Amino acid sequence: MERLSRAETQRRTRARVLAAARDEFTERGYRDAKIDAIAERAGLTRGGVYSNFPGKRALYFAVLADSLAQPVAFPDPGRTAREALGLFARAWVGALPMFTNAFKGLAVDLVPEIMADDLTRVPYAQLLNLDAVLLGLALERLHPAAGRRTGVAASVLTQLHGAARLAVAAPGFVDEFAVVAACERLAGLDLEEPWNPPHLAHAAAAVACDEPWSPPPAHDAIQDAALLAIGSGVVTVLGLGRAASVEEAVRAAAPDTPITAVLVTGRPEELADLPRLVVAELMGCLRVAFPSSAWPDLALVHDPAATLAAAVGVTSVSDTTETAVLVRDGRIVARAEGFGAGHAVASLRP
Repeated sequence: MERLSRAETQRRTRARVLAAARDEFTERGYRDAKIDAIAERAGLTRGGVYSNFPGKRALYFAVLADSLAQPVAFPDPGRTAREALGLFARAWVGALPMFTNAFKGLAVDLVPEIMADDLTRVPYAQLLNLDAVLLGLALERLHPAAGRRTGVAASVLTQLHGAARLAVAAPGFVDEFAVVAACERLAGLDLEEPWNPPHLAHAAAAVACDEPWSPPPAHDAIQDAALLAIGSGVVTVLGLGRAASVEEAVRAAAPDTPITAVLVTGRPEELADLPRLVVAELMGCLRVAFPSSAWPDLALVHDPAATLAAAVGVTSVSDTTETAVLVRDGRIVARAEGFGAGHAVASLRP
């Protein structure tokens, strides 16, 4: 008989809980689902479920993240911002509740559950802002002369998230073709988006140092692939309440400077899967709509166990963590802490 390691046993138990929870949420909906019923489906005690997840909401986030289907790829990605946004919107509306897919019934309670608790609203808002940054960077790579496009990206996401909510609240009201056409036209929107956050003038300067750098293996959520060794560049560790400030490092860095954003949280048991869900929803649509040459030119790592953060030198994480380091030739040569840390480190020049 096969002898399983403790880690493998835990992994299989977690998988059983997730499968049981998915069935329970699908059949009864999030509101009416019961932990006792999930435990019974999984063949576990109630304590067995709670040993893997602190509550129903954390389990719900994990189920949604694992259930998020990848959009069907288009024959050709968009060559212009208008084409790419049209394809992006088509991929997005293809997952709305007016269509049949396994994710639709599970996701209808996501926003109401987030709205019910301030502890989830702040990180969710920051993650949506991060989505806007990522989509905006992709638009800028397609049309560099247009300047900063984060605001345009936020307008597109507002349109699409609004359509998703109305598709649930008012079935039959949303015209998916009109939504796609509106998103295409937003490509030409001129919001005059200067980049001058006032707080950056008061950010603490980076401090020179010489420290060892030995990062653990990591997964890049932008490419959805293993992250190659980080031998140089800016590494910024961001709590979920500061996720969107990755843009500060991106705007300040010299061209071709590798940037790695590491997302952490002080409540990993409850929130670890929320950033995975929000970013995957955006990147799934972006990858099929934009050519790979236009994907955001940075790496994004979900680090719920804070292992990569520890390699940066962050010994304790929270949702307001903001630390950045500059890596050169396999050594940490500068670091900054607090608001504007990524900007401070990325602004350094040889």
